[in-house]
Amino acid sequence: MDHSVTQLKEGKFGTVRRFTDERMAGKLMTMGVLPGSKVQVVRIAPFNGGYYLKVDGTNMVLREAEADSIVLEVLADS
Repeated sequence: MDHSVTQLKEGKFGTVRRFTDERMAGKLMTMGVLPGSKVQVVRIAPFNGGYYLKVDGTNMVLREAEADSIVLEVLADS
């Protein structure tokens, strides 16, 4: 099942399938967020703040718009 990062709760994870925004995709791929990367939501800041993620073992923080452009394949039990 496909979801954007912003649809996941803390602790959930998935595998990057694609991006919804080509400009944002270029930026994210230079940061190491590539198709096939494992992404875990570590923490979500309140009031539409940032998303603290672990991407293939690397920690990073993304703005909501950046996180929303990442489409993940999420397993039902994750």
